[in-house]
This record gives sequence, C-alpha cells and structure tokens, in this order.
Amino acid sequence: MKSISCLLRKQLALCLSPADLRQVSWREGTRGMIRSRFAAVRVRVAYHDYRRNEPHPERWLLIEWPATEKEPTKYWVSNLPALIGLHKLVAIAKLRWRIAHDYEELKQELGLGHFEGRNWHGFHPHATLSIAAYGFLVLGRCLSPLRQLSATQSSRPPATHTLSANQLHAPRRYP
Repeated sequence: MKSISCLLRKQLALCLSPADLRQVSWREGTRGMIRSRFAAVRVRVAYHDYRRNEPHPERWLLIEWPATEKEPTKYWVSNLPALIGLHKLVAIAKLRWRIAHDYEELKQELGLGHFEGRNWHGFHPHATLSIAAYGFLVLGRCLSPLRQLSATQSSRPPATHTLSANQLHAPRRYP
C-alpha cells in the first residue's frame, strides 16, 4: 500500500500566507463592487485513491477568505484548465448566484414550480415552455430601449428592466 499524505482543505488554506491571497472583484452589487480575497491552488483530490493505479488528475482548489474572517468561508474544486487566471476562476465560481437567481425567477414568474405531475413526459414539455418563455424575456431585456438609454446616460451598468409573465401575452382581438 502506498503512503499518501492528505491535507484537509481547511488545513491547506491555513498554511497559506497573506501574500498568497489576492483581492478580486466579480460583479457590481447594490452597494458597489463585490470583492473578497481568494487563493487558487492546484491539488489532487484524494477520493478512493487506494482503488486506483494512478492518482486523480490535478484540479483547482479555490479558497475564499474574506479579510474580516478568521478562517476561509468557501471552497470550490474545479477541473478548469491549469492556465486559467484567478479572476476568471472566481467569476465562474461566483456565477452560481446568477444561476440560482434565474432558477428562482423561472419558478416564481414563469410557472416552472407549478407542475404537479408525476412523470417525465408531463414535466418535459412544461419545463421546455417555461425555459423558452424565460429566453424570450431575457432577449426582451437585452433589446429594451430603456436598457440602451440608461447605458448611454450613465457610467454605471444599466439596470435590468423586469417583465413579468403577464406581460408576455398580448390581448386577443377578434373581428
């Protein structure tokens, strides 16, 4: 049996020096740019290594350690390429917020959460139509004159114009 030294992610993070942590901003929030300190380290995940002939490939361990905290608060393991930059790695890791936001909007505004069926054959068309409607709304936001107007008048990023599902359907007119 091979002798393998393993560190827990927290132990590895606590071994980092303050110089290893970099301040990174990833998006604008309601009170300005959102930023925190991050470190990215190439590691090999030790999961069932005793069953393998060779170790797992190297992965990124992304560590978020805000300056106000005594220890790291979040960790991500990624199989992104070794040459990716820290800013891009953080942006992709923090993209989960956008995905969760979109999912909540799909459930609440467009009825994805209203399906009460019990099988895939019923859910699939329901989900497909909900996602298509969401794509239509996003396209409308991108092409909105309000968005373009506010972008030209302000140096701040444009505010999103929110359309609800009720605004999707035009009233029907019969002769």
